[in-house]
Amino acid sequence: MTATPPAALRDRYVDLLMGCLTRELFLGEEAHDVDLGLWPGDIADLRSTLRDNGWRLTSRGGDAVKRADGNDWPPAAETMVGRQRLADVRRCVDAVLADGVPGDFIETGVWRGGVTILIRGMLEAWGDTDRLVWVADSFQGLPAPDAEAFPQDVGHDMSDVPTLAVSADQVRANFARYGLLDDRVRFLEGWFRDTLPAAPIDRLAVLRLDGDMYESTMDALEALYPKLSVGGYVIVDDYGAWEPCRQACTDYRARHGITDEIVEIDWTGVHWRRTA
Repeated sequence: MTATPPAALRDRYVDLLMGCLTRELFLGEEAHDVDLGLWPGDIADLRSTLRDNGWRLTSRGGDAVKRADGNDWPPAAETMVGRQRLADVRRCVDAVLADGVPGDFIETGVWRGGVTILIRGMLEAWGDTDRLVWVADSFQGLPAPDAEAFPQDVGHDMSDVPTLAVSADQVRANFARYGLLDDRVRFLEGWFRDTLPAAPIDRLAVLRLDGDMYESTMDALEALYPKLSVGGYVIVDDYGAWEPCRQACTDYRARHGITDEIVEIDWTGVHWRRTA
């Protein structure tokens, strides 16, 4: 362990990091695509010309309320979870570090990497030189629902949404942008069913699930929850927004007799702290 900076300096650094990762500090500079398909028919020729040439029309400025709630898809931010859920990650990481809960940190489903960048930044600010941050994702978007094996996912197909497919190289570049890419950031590339059971993880202090689907959530819980330390946190990003994700948590908890209180974070996120 290295010397820990004063708490006030740590907090200022993390505040700044969160503002950058969400782009809350730069909302007025954001450029958002205008949906040309909603424009009146009398400019159909203009719309066609723009599309044919690969041009776009943009509007400037983001919505501060939606960004805080994690209820939009930012054009450039490294995270879409919003201020409230990102602050919850911060509180959970702070708690396990303060309490000495053993283990690494993992997010399953990272998009552009913002949550894991925050965690790595906090370890740097707290002077922790031992723990690892695991970055697990297919890096090719969500899988198509397996209707036979996981009927709970039927009707929730987002496998064709290109915005959700962010490459591992891009996520690495995002870590590097903040000076936080090093050998303590470990990537698990591929579908969770293939990567998580064999992941060389001994112990976890925080397990954050952001896989949206029943299959992805259950794969992560089955492979990783047994490695979560007592006193560690499970954070579920999609619990309120996606019924398949919520059902996977309910089924896993019932099967293993988990009764730890589920704490609501915002309109979709929850967490619970392992007590046994």
